[in-house]
Amino acid sequence: MAKTEVEVQFTFTLPIDESLLQHKSDAERKAKEAFVLELLRHGDISAGKAAKLLDISRWDLSDLMSEAGISPFAEVTAEELAAEVETALKALNNQDDEGRHE
Repeated sequence: MAKTEVEVQFTFTLPIDESLLQHKSDAERKAKEAFVLELLRHGDISAGKAAKLLDISRWDLSDLMSEAGISPFAEVTAEELAAEVETALKALNNQDDEGRHE
């Protein structure tokens, strides 16, 4: 299935006092975060894509995901997670071995 990039824009009108407009940019940012996090929650986009869309680091995205109750392992099987842990442990062991030879 081919992927196509589509620009999504939301416009809505709210009856608010003018004094509340000072919070407009923060509200817009949070609305964008909510939209992107929902796409991520449903598996429509990857974590890397979500971080890029929000212009934040993967580390900061991890914090947002935690706040939103989104598990970074929702789509990972136990076997896949075990393989990733094993790979990470091997990399750490190799790094330790290299440090001893210096």
